[in-house]
Amino acid sequence: MMKNKTLITPLWLTLALMCAGTATISAGTVPLGDLDLTAMSTGWGKAQKDLAITGKPLSIGGATYERGIGTHADSEFMVQLDGRAKTFIAKVGVDDNARNEKASVEFIVYGDDRELWRSGVCKWKQPAKECQVELAGIKSLELDVTDAGDGSGYDHADWAEAVIEFAGAPPQVLKAVTASEEPVLLTPKPGPAPHLNGPKVYGVRPGSPFLYRIPCTGSRPMFFRADDLPEGLMLNSQSGIITGRITNSGTYRTTLSARNSFGKTKREFRIVVGNTLALTPPMGWNSWYIHYNRVTDAFIRQAADQMITSGMADYGYQYVNIDDCWMKEKNDPPFRAANGSILPNYNFPDMKGLADYIHSKGLKAGLYTSPGEWTCGGYTGAYKHEAQDAKSFADWGFDFLKYDWCYYNQIFRTGDPRLTNSVSLREAKGLAGYAFPYRLMWDELQKQNRDLIFNLCQYGIGEVWKWGGDVGNCWRTTGDLGLAGGTKLPGFYGIAFKNASHFEYAKPGAWNDPDYILIGWVGDAHGMGEGKKTKLTPNEQYSYMSLWSLMAAPLIFSGDMGKLDTFTLNVLCNAEVIEVNQDTLGKQANILRQTRKELVMMKELEDGSRAVGLFNLGEHPAKISATWAELGISGNQRVRDLWRQKDVGIGTEKIDVEVPRHGVMLLRLRSGNPKK
Repeated sequence: MMKNKTLITPLWLTLALMCAGTATISAGTVPLGDLDLTAMSTGWGKAQKDLAITGKPLSIGGATYERGIGTHADSEFMVQLDGRAKTFIAKVGVDDNARNEKASVEFIVYGDDRELWRSGVCKWKQPAKECQVELAGIKSLELDVTDAGDGSGYDHADWAEAVIEFAGAPPQVLKAVTASEEPVLLTPKPGPAPHLNGPKVYGVRPGSPFLYRIPCTGSRPMFFRADDLPEGLMLNSQSGIITGRITNSGTYRTTLSARNSFGKTKREFRIVVGNTLALTPPMGWNSWYIHYNRVTDAFIRQAADQMITSGMADYGYQYVNIDDCWMKEKNDPPFRAANGSILPNYNFPDMKGLADYIHSKGLKAGLYTSPGEWTCGGYTGAYKHEAQDAKSFADWGFDFLKYDWCYYNQIFRTGDPRLTNSVSLREAKGLAGYAFPYRLMWDELQKQNRDLIFNLCQYGIGEVWKWGGDVGNCWRTTGDLGLAGGTKLPGFYGIAFKNASHFEYAKPGAWNDPDYILIGWVGDAHGMGEGKKTKLTPNEQYSYMSLWSLMAAPLIFSGDMGKLDTFTLNVLCNAEVIEVNQDTLGKQANILRQTRKELVMMKELEDGSRAVGLFNLGEHPAKISATWAELGISGNQRVRDLWRQKDVGIGTEKIDVEVPRHGVMLLRLRSGNPKK
């Protein structure tokens, strides 16, 4: 049995209690809506007292209700009791104003971490379900709403006529306030000798421009070499940037090497010329969660500069992506040129020049638009201009396109007239309608003379994981992570749990996308506010990056590139953790065990080894174990701690480790005996 002590010692969780009533009351009934709803997390919008999430009257299955709470999946609400409360009563269901048959939620009531009641799946137009839960002896009441496993689109949920009957101290809202942990740097600093990082395989279409900056840590100056490069490619030996075009399809095996005054290294690199891009999950940065509608050409250039100077590019980060708000707003016509070409706003005077600047550093440029007439932020979308916009994006030189459902939902509700010409209205408002705008743009992207990775941003509706790989390279499986909250666990955990459930659909060229990595300095997504330092503890940040790496998720950072600090880079730039994410086998980890206190995940890797994540979801340090039987392995296993980049022993039957509150042990297990 192998044991390993963690290096992070968390401070204890403290609880800030906000009274919902006066201390003199010793018995009575409290409407749930009278409590402090700012503590209720929602997947979209803000919880509403006596109204639906949309601000309209509460209505379930045609029946209206005067009191209650309107929320949106995923949602969580914690209430502190004194053990003498009597009952919780409510009527629950999907609010009628969701107005979509795909809306589905599930309500769950927990008491002291024990499940007390579950509604089952509730769908739009169904009558409310009666909830009555006995609370005798319960001290912590948790009210959850999930998306029922099919994405959170339209999931408007109502706790109607919800009340707590008590016979003691009145219920109080429970908010978690975490004392800061010491930000211990787990990732060792790279040495001065060269070390090649990033993916070991790269996909490109025949004849498309090839651009790849070899990721390599070590002291500069450094000199690069590439043996057996396919015809049409050339390497700049000083910058390590490979450019050119490959005409013929096929798999080309080349050997990349790097040397400096401290040493040299080499490894194989496969170039696959065919129709499949993104053979490993994309890595880079996106502007949304820090710049929002303040984004400018200057911010994007700064991000490209920082990707190089910070060293992120040396670990494989390569995409510099502009999100919403680069086009003309609704109140700023003309939106397009006389020939129909889309016009950038005054913050982006030269889109081709910007892409060229990013390319000059060996990096790639990404862009955003929507299949609707407008984007989420109210800027010009691509509706009925898909062919023109795809050509503009390619002519400007962009390499990545995020396509955001948002405003297109209004078209979908009535049926896209371009689709209803060939299918029934019912079909147009079903699976065919969900896929239609993405297939339309996908087909246009295939006609361009350059490669654009296609990211489907449609929040997991229509079970996109089942068809997204046919019309794109990665697809969002949930709502916006920046809007996800939680009382006991930060929002990224809930997003990860949902994304992890679709593990079987991930493969090279097609990836589940749980949204961006929000650490460092990040803006408030609810109000598109200026950036503030993350409230996530160090342990939570290590868990975050571990989850995304195990899930083979796109590693897209969306914090402030101008305020990168040592700890944030320590989390983002661990070569061995990233290697798990970029593994060429292309499998996503699956959940082996999950309780309310712990999570164990395992990812198969190309060399036959296993990456294993043991996550502590509880409020105190805990011992977590996994047996060889659970992991599907046998015999002696060499165990390596990936965050600390060191071997920690030989396991024979199980791993058994101490994990801090909300922390992780990320291990790699290789079959074999100790090295002599």
